[in-house]
Amino acid sequence: MTKKPTKTAASQAKSHAPEAGEEAAPASNRATRAAERRAAIVEAAMEEFISRGFAATRLDDIAKRAGVAKGTIYLHFKDKESMFEELVRTVIVPVVARLNALPPLTGSVRDLIEAFATNFLKEVIGTRRGDLVRLIVAEGPRFPSVADFYYREVVSRGMAGMRALIELGIARGEIREKNLARYPQILIAPAMIAVIWQSLFARHAPLDAQDMLRVHLDLIFGERRTT
Repeated sequence: MTKKPTKTAASQAKSHAPEAGEEAAPASNRATRAAERRAAIVEAAMEEFISRGFAATRLDDIAKRAGVAKGTIYLHFKDKESMFEELVRTVIVPVVARLNALPPLTGSVRDLIEAFATNFLKEVIGTRRGDLVRLIVAEGPRFPSVADFYYREVVSRGMAGMRALIELGIARGEIREKNLARYPQILIAPAMIAVIWQSLFARHAPLDAQDMLRVHLDLIFGERRTT
C-alpha cells in the first residue's frame, strides 16, 4: 500500500517546482549581458580602428579596451573584418537608410534633398561616423573586401535613393539637366568633400559645409526665389 505524500513533502515538492518564467529570467539575463558585451566590443573596435587604422588594429587591443577576454570576441565575431562590417551596419547604414524612408513629398524635391543632406552633415561631419568614412577612403584600396562591403551596404543604397529623387525632380520640372540621373554622385559630392576636408584642411581653411550645400543645390535647381 503506497503512502500518500504528507503535507510537508507536498509543500517541499511545490517549493522546488520552477515557477513560470523562472527559467526564462536567467536566459534573459544572459542575453542582456551578451548584448552588452557585443556593444562594448563594437565600441572598442571603433576607437581602435579610428586611432590605429584597419591594418594596424589588433584583436588583443580591442579586447583590452572593451574589458573582455580575447576569446570572448570570437563568440561574437569571426574575425576583424566581420567586426568592421558590424561597425558599418550599426553606425553608418542607419543614416543612409533614412534616405529610402523619407516622408511623402509635400514640398519641393529640393526641400527634401536639403533636409536629408543637412541631417547627414550634422550626423557625420565632426563625428565618429565621419572618422569611419575617412578610414574607409584611406584604407579601402588595400582591403578590397572591406570596400566592396561598404559599397553594397552604404554607397549603392545612397546612390539609389539619390537617383530616385533626381528622377522625381526631373519629372516635376525642378531639375533641367536630365543626365544628372546618370551621375547621382554629383548630388552627394559636397558631403564627401566636407568629410575629407574636415580631417585634412579644416585647420587651414574652415569649411561651411551647410553653405556649400546651398550653393551646390542652387547650381542644380536654380537659385531660390525670394519674395
